[in-house]
Amino acid sequence: MVKGISRQVIVVPSPDPELFEQAIFILRDDAVAQGVSDEMLLKQAQQAIRGSNREGKKRKLYLYGPVWACAGAVLTGAAWLLTVFL
Repeated sequence: MVKGISRQVIVVPSPDPELFEQAIFILRDDAVAQGVSDEMLLKQAQQAIRGSNREGKKRKLYLYGPVWACAGAVLTGAAWLLTVFL
């Protein structure tokens, strides 16, 4: 239980509601004092949800399958050549 603390929050619906239905961002105390508009706060919260690093990680994961398949094919071919010629 938290006593004596009043915080401002932004609640943003999830762009992909499969696992999460919403995200809650707690504003810093000085965020409103700096003159930041509500639209700017909401825009930054949505940008944080989307994330810029997410796409790069997905692309790397797609490369692992073909790389391991090629490595397996090369090793299988080498093993076959060794058994045929020895």
